[in-house]
Amino acid sequence: MKISVWATVVVVCLAPWCAHAESACPRPEPGSVVKEPEDLRSQNGVLKAQLTATNAAQADGTIRYCYTDATGHESPNLRVHPGDLVILHLVNKLTDKGHGSGGTMPAHTHVHAATNPCTSGIMSPVSTNLHFHGLTIPPICHQDDVMKTSVQPGDAPFEYRFKVPENEPPGLYWYHPHIHGFSKEQLLGGASGALIVEGIERAKKAAAGLPERVFIIRDQDLVNPKAPPDKSEPVVPKNLIDVDGDTANNGTGFGTPAKDLSINYVPVPYPAYPPATIEMKPGEKQLWRVLNASAITYLNLSVLFNRAPQPLGLIAMDGVPMNLNDPLKDSVDTQTHIGLPPGARVEFIVDGPAEGVTGLFVTRTVDTGPGGENDTNRMLAKIVASPHAAESGAKLESSPVPLPPPSEAWLGGVSPVRVRHLYFSEKLADPNDPASAIEFYLTVDGQTPKMFDINSDIPNIVAEQRTVEDWIIENRSSELHAFHIHQLHFLLLQYMEHDVHENFLRDTVNVPYLTGRTLSYPSIRVRMDFRDPNMIGMFPYHCHLLEHEDKGMMGTIRIVPPASKQSPASDTTAADHSRAKSSSTGSALRK
Repeated sequence: MKISVWATVVVVCLAPWCAHAESACPRPEPGSVVKEPEDLRSQNGVLKAQLTATNAAQADGTIRYCYTDATGHESPNLRVHPGDLVILHLVNKLTDKGHGSGGTMPAHTHVHAATNPCTSGIMSPVSTNLHFHGLTIPPICHQDDVMKTSVQPGDAPFEYRFKVPENEPPGLYWYHPHIHGFSKEQLLGGASGALIVEGIERAKKAAAGLPERVFIIRDQDLVNPKAPPDKSEPVVPKNLIDVDGDTANNGTGFGTPAKDLSINYVPVPYPAYPPATIEMKPGEKQLWRVLNASAITYLNLSVLFNRAPQPLGLIAMDGVPMNLNDPLKDSVDTQTHIGLPPGARVEFIVDGPAEGVTGLFVTRTVDTGPGGENDTNRMLAKIVASPHAAESGAKLESSPVPLPPPSEAWLGGVSPVRVRHLYFSEKLADPNDPASAIEFYLTVDGQTPKMFDINSDIPNIVAEQRTVEDWIIENRSSELHAFHIHQLHFLLLQYMEHDVHENFLRDTVNVPYLTGRTLSYPSIRVRMDFRDPNMIGMFPYHCHLLEHEDKGMMGTIRIVPPASKQSPASDTTAADHSRAKSSSTGSALRK
């Protein structure tokens, strides 16, 4: 296929802060009005687009990353319908800028342009690829493989071609690079975008006819790392610094954060946190789709009017409508704050403030543990009510045809064929300093903890397609971790050994940190759904704090066709079955 027809546009940054920086990947100034990402929509069942990966060194030594479409728009929304064919041509224009915000391989790594992108497995500062987070598509080259697929500068445009499953739940997904060892660096630089499977109003009546907004919250290295906290903050203890230079969690909600945040690229820098501006018509009801595209930052979102938390009508998590099996499709889960680990998404209905009332969109502090980063209270945006606010660029169908009932039984009602045990753990440089982790592990119980080896073709777990399993995941470290698995969604069954009764699925979930005050390790229990044939192949599961993933906190699972013989080393053991019988009490604390 000839690709010469794809246009290339050079984007020039005219803002004052770009005077000493390269022109690629421009950013708005603090306090700017939040603009919606450009929408690229499928036409006649096909979405065809080009994304160019670019980076640009900044005067402060940081490196920006972005994907631009054929007309120069950064991180466009990819809008598709179930059953659509997606054809994306990925062009790698990355150049070697040095270490930037930190990689684990030499920045001068030489890459040969003639290497086969499907098999090279090259993981370097100038390599890139795409992961379609949350979609149930095959983990193979040209679709959603991140274990070997790697596109280098000088390669011909690389084609991603896949079909969105007919039964893919409508909601918010996203795309981002997944280059092991450099995921954190590229995501901190801004390489991410939203992917929307249309039709959520067909699953949730309350969303019908609403204007929608897409808000992508990203983190980035601090613009003012040496600045003292604002004087309006209360006095806080002296901050601890971990081995990577991030401010450790001080437990107050104040002080220096680990990272700055932005909303649709509008930065909200420490220490003053000048908020971005979200404009709405007075009292207008909207659907907000919010993506936490941060590399390491947890969010705890609220909307405040005159400091009072406002009701948020939660209708979807991680791209899956809540209570998908509700035949009336009209339930709304009202919350006043919503926690989002890195990689997670939420969709909720919010009413705009009355004219003359200014609202705030904020994130409150998250307790990440003694070894975790400091995620502070801060504003993201002020919400300004104005009759002159621009109309939303996207509006949901007002009279949708309801989705047909699911073809598969509800996951919560399917018995698991086995129970597996996994755990997060870390190696500390100083056993007395919980913030000194230098190696990160995600281990199947019974295997030896070790950093993930991207060059290994041996999976940690083998499971059969058409089966369902329960996984108990413990945290044996003193910092919060976010468990994520590719290709599928799971059901959270237990949190800290207490039953939960969620009516929706996730692909990312927190695992609480070890305090030393309990007789068992903190844990979650999730029901893993391997029934879909699209997931046959090998793919990873990992902590979605990408610094942890880059430094080894990842494993792989291979899904084999039904009735295939599994590797004896990966089969469930008798000890697993024995523990499954007593799983409601959790695992005993082991030295």
